[in-house]
Amino acid sequence: MTTQPQDKTQATKPTPGTVVGKNPNADGRGTTAIADNVIAKIAGIAVRDIPGVHALGGGAARALGSLRDAVGQKDHTQGISVEVGQTQVAVDITLVAEYPHPLKDVAGQVRDAIYAAVEDLVGMEVTEVNVTITDIHVPGDDSAADDAQTVPAEARVS
Repeated sequence: MTTQPQDKTQATKPTPGTVVGKNPNADGRGTTAIADNVIAKIAGIAVRDIPGVHALGGGAARALGSLRDAVGQKDHTQGISVEVGQTQVAVDITLVAEYPHPLKDVAGQVRDAIYAAVEDLVGMEVTEVNVTITDIHVPGDDSAADDAQTVPAEARVS
């Protein structure tokens, strides 16, 4: 059996979908690669506790998320996409806001939280955070829908 020599330069190259921090070889100690989904997860965790944010993602993403929650998994990247360069990050987030929180304030708090979390934890500059609010959650609507499902409907025919 013969072994072929491995190209050592290939092992140090980041794989597609990863980020390398500022001046990766400045101190000669190696590089740090951070996957895109790590940045998306940091952004998702940062916005979960903001007052006025009901859920992340659009309708289909939320439906899939509720299935994940039912089996005990949590997707912190739901509704978040990131575009990553060598030293900069752009984030797009889709969410459902709670009524009656002012939408402009909710979006501003989401931006602030993502800027702070990504810049502090990842060390990369955030160039922009685009917030898309796709729906408004009215708290009373959920309980009325749940009550309608738990009370058996009266038979319409006999």
